[in-house]
Amino acid sequence: MTIRVLIVDDSSFFRRRLTEILDSDPQLEVIDTASDGREAVTKALALKPDVITMDIEMPVLDGISAVREILQSQRIPILMFSSLTHEGAKATFDALEAGAVDFLPKKFEDIARDKEEAGNVLRDRVKAVARKRPLGRSTFSSSALTSGSSSTDSTAVSTRPVTPAAGGLTRAALGRPQLSERLGSTVRNANFKASGQSYKLVAIGTSTGGPVALQRILTNLPADFPLPIILIQHMPAAFTGAFAQRLNTLAKIEIKEAADNDILRPGVAYLAPGGKQMLVEGNDNQARLRIKEDDSPRITFKPSVDVTFATAARVFQDKVLAVVLTGMGADGREGARMLKQAGSRVWAQDEASCVVYGMPQAIAAAGLMDLEVSLNEVAGRLITEVKHG
Repeated sequence: MTIRVLIVDDSSFFRRRLTEILDSDPQLEVIDTASDGREAVTKALALKPDVITMDIEMPVLDGISAVREILQSQRIPILMFSSLTHEGAKATFDALEAGAVDFLPKKFEDIARDKEEAGNVLRDRVKAVARKRPLGRSTFSSSALTSGSSSTDSTAVSTRPVTPAAGGLTRAALGRPQLSERLGSTVRNANFKASGQSYKLVAIGTSTGGPVALQRILTNLPADFPLPIILIQHMPAAFTGAFAQRLNTLAKIEIKEAADNDILRPGVAYLAPGGKQMLVEGNDNQARLRIKEDDSPRITFKPSVDVTFATAARVFQDKVLAVVLTGMGADGREGARMLKQAGSRVWAQDEASCVVYGMPQAIAAAGLMDLEVSLNEVAGRLITEVKHG
């Protein structure tokens, strides 16, 4: 089924260019465009598109206000386009708080190395967010749901058929019975009990949908959380500092953008800087972070979940609790494999609460998952697991 897209931007050039890129895919159809937020609200109500791409700064009604108005009456996934500046980052996180599903840099050269790759990223991202119907505002707000709540997750289960994501098979392709039963060693949430394993580090990797997911988890951890946490989120370099600052104002634990030679301390979460690699060095009694430039053409993501997980496995061996959250592709799978080989445990977010079930699906399909967990339950499970370790 064709995905119908409404493009909203005050630049006629950007509207035309984005239309050309999306219309080149037979699975996508740009049904209309709007030049300001007020026109976007009107057309969203009339046309009921499957996805809306939204600029932030526009006349008449800005993009953030338009997101709020649209989601008051319709559950339409909205993908924001943002400038890579500190103010652009702040506005983007405000848009996520208003209910937008995800964001992309507005300059295509900031998305990928060439035009063809940038076009592929844009098309893939629109297809990915089309599979989710957000419930609206509060998914990225300070009033995050309590960990372990039985409430419906803010990212609703999609009724759309799921196209296989890069690096993994669909749940249907893995066959029946359910994936958790097929893998055998996987523990379902309903039967969750602390493993009794001892940990010295929590490592969390994520991509598309990650900002919302990370806030949901981190704001529900207590101030005396007993372990250091490292966070690997695919995000532009201009955004990670602002994101860490925002999280730090909302969470009880300390959250900071990681710096070279940071000593890992309990109750502190370290966010990998965008555009660089975050490595764990030292030993499990005194570990530190190294932040390095990476020009390797073999590594797509900077930061890379695989890179950080692999170094954590070397330093901490069986004392890492890794969590792979929502995201496109399979980054984290090989790092998780190294963690499992060292004796550590790996959790993966469930499909229903993911914006994109790509990275967690890759973990599950490779047989590396010890626990499949809903986003609303991650914080509560973490607290229980490390408390009884």
